[in-house]
Amino acid sequence: MKKVRIGMVGLGRLGMKHAENIAFRISGAELSAVCAWEPERVETARREWAVPRGYADFARMLGDTELDAVLIASSSAAHCRQIEQALEAGLHVFCEKPLGVTLEECVQAENAVGRHPDRVFMLGFMRRFDPSYRRAKKLIDEGYIGRPILFRGYSVDPESAIEGAIRFAPSSGGQFLDMSVHDIDLARWMLGGEAKTVYATGGCYAHPEFAAYGDGDNLAALVRFDNGAMAFFLAGRTAAHGYAVETEIIGTKASLRIANVPQKDFVELLDERGVVRECSQSFLERFESAYLAEVQEFVDCIREKRTPQASVHDGTMATKLAFAATRSFREEQIIQL
Repeated sequence: MKKVRIGMVGLGRLGMKHAENIAFRISGAELSAVCAWEPERVETARREWAVPRGYADFARMLGDTELDAVLIASSSAAHCRQIEQALEAGLHVFCEKPLGVTLEECVQAENAVGRHPDRVFMLGFMRRFDPSYRRAKKLIDEGYIGRPILFRGYSVDPESAIEGAIRFAPSSGGQFLDMSVHDIDLARWMLGGEAKTVYATGGCYAHPEFAAYGDGDNLAALVRFDNGAMAFFLAGRTAAHGYAVETEIIGTKASLRIANVPQKDFVELLDERGVVRECSQSFLERFESAYLAEVQEFVDCIREKRTPQASVHDGTMATKLAFAATRSFREEQIIQL
């Protein structure tokens, strides 16, 4: 079976990681083209990974008759437009989260996917491909914890990355969309329901710059689902120890905890500070295997003619809850969905 020829758009931190994975680590795929508005990034990718073609314009890359699929890791505001354009060009599409920065865009993307049932579309909710979360989901489905009644998700970025977060704030869509969207997707996936009400709170505790965009540096939300289950989300920007994602699912018979003590690996350092467990410093480090596994699934779905698990509708519903939480934070009231 021939390899899936993929064009990559967006060569930021995550885009470069995806491009490198496709070039060297994804079975059955090849990186045939890269696209970014920064010519130096295009040239770097072509030189270091022997990519045949480079583009500064997405529409021109879509005209490349040698491509079978595109992977979209561009700015969030461009996602839905590029999804539609790529599908119309006859290509399979993998898109990074979030699906869109408005609900109208998400509906537009859903409609585009619906018009092209012969094309594979997959959204990059990579935590579904992390080994620990996959095992937790399996245990829940098998009834190990009984009826799941509470999902608790913490996603916190290190203080060392705050300057980048502030620069991104005008176009991020807010912390719930930028950070909590992964926890929101996991909660829907593991609790098996849709949000019914949400109340959010928080503020600018260390960085007042976020207030100009109706955002904060630490936000929390409490959600009730239509099946009676609950979820609690915390999104933070000021962690002193590094990047950390912690998850707990409480059931009627047992509970599951994932990364309850965030750590880089199983090594303990014994030095003048005492006994120290180092933490991951970025999402790329913590979820390296998940980013690899999700793109491998996308390629396998194309080659095996099957539908991926993470759908365009999952993206819309996660976005809907993220926006409701943002509105609740700004208006200081419970929002009905």
